[in-house]
Amino acid sequence: MNVIELFKKLLESPSVTPEDGGIFEFLEEYLEGFTTIRIDREGVKNLFAYRTFGEGKHLCFAGHVDVVPAGEGWESDPFIATEKDGYIYARGAQDMKSGVAAFVQALKETDTFEGTLSVLLTSDEEGPAKFGTVEVLAYLKEHNLLPDAVIVAEPTCEVQFGDAIKVGRRGSINGIIEMIGKQGHAAYPEKAINPVHQIASVLSKIAGAFLDNGDEYFAPSQIVITDIRAGIETTNVSPGKLKMMFNVRNSTRTDQEKIKSFIAEQMGELEYTLALDQSAYPFVTDADTEIVRTLSNAIADVCGRVPKNSTAGGTSDARFIAAYEIDVIEFGVINDTIHAPNERTSIAEVENLYAVFTKLINNFR
Repeated sequence: MNVIELFKKLLESPSVTPEDGGIFEFLEEYLEGFTTIRIDREGVKNLFAYRTFGEGKHLCFAGHVDVVPAGEGWESDPFIATEKDGYIYARGAQDMKSGVAAFVQALKETDTFEGTLSVLLTSDEEGPAKFGTVEVLAYLKEHNLLPDAVIVAEPTCEVQFGDAIKVGRRGSINGIIEMIGKQGHAAYPEKAINPVHQIASVLSKIAGAFLDNGDEYFAPSQIVITDIRAGIETTNVSPGKLKMMFNVRNSTRTDQEKIKSFIAEQMGELEYTLALDQSAYPFVTDADTEIVRTLSNAIADVCGRVPKNSTAGGTSDARFIAAYEIDVIEFGVINDTIHAPNERTSIAEVENLYAVFTKLINNFR
């Protein structure tokens, strides 16, 4: 079986989160020579497989086999790998069964390495992500199996294959501001306390505000208003309360305390409550580390271009790996149709991704 045949087999295994579609049972047999460990938790299936060649470093490839539901608007069956004009169409083609196929095939065909090679896979990345990679990492720490470096094969490229790798990710902080006023008749505004009028005087200072200037790795942290609601949907009653929600994709230069101070400064004497919740913390892997340099060189050899180091986009399971102070980066195919109808990736990209991972394995020390 070559990498494209493996890719098609993975695509035709329906694995809508948190299901694995039988993929893990297949991989336990396919990765001949690897020791496989199942770490299933709360209905979530997880697989860790490793092979030790020598006393050198431990390099791990990580990812997920679960996919989001297909949804409407497909021109072909989303769980049949449909080949057309050099592309393969199916749910998970970009996110991220292309990456899984590429690194599994590269690992299967590796005969020599100075240390340990492993694969970490979960069926709980597209869902709550509570019983997937986090549980595997806890197990690996307990059994002294944590890797030195990890490649997560998420789709990272933007326009051309090989144009970007993720050396980190921004954090994500959710905020809720609530203001309590006094409901009243719209004809007698002087008898009411209208929180919409109150927030209006400061909203322009908060919406879209930059909290830092960013740095060489991160764009500035920005407040993005995601919802404002008040009132009872009538034109003659002024509202008695207001709720405003926002999100900050934060760099390492902004944290919850900085957000609290900024909001307090803008709100001044207005009465409000603020609740903050951090769903992900920012991290970055230095560009001068062995894993970044080796991957960049492999991409340059295969693609003829040097990738940029990016931290753009949403969150991924790499955030859990970074929390263990492991060098972690992400690289995969172009990401222009992820989660969309008619998701697809080119055959050439999958073959080139496999070639990049093979070079990486051969040159990582």
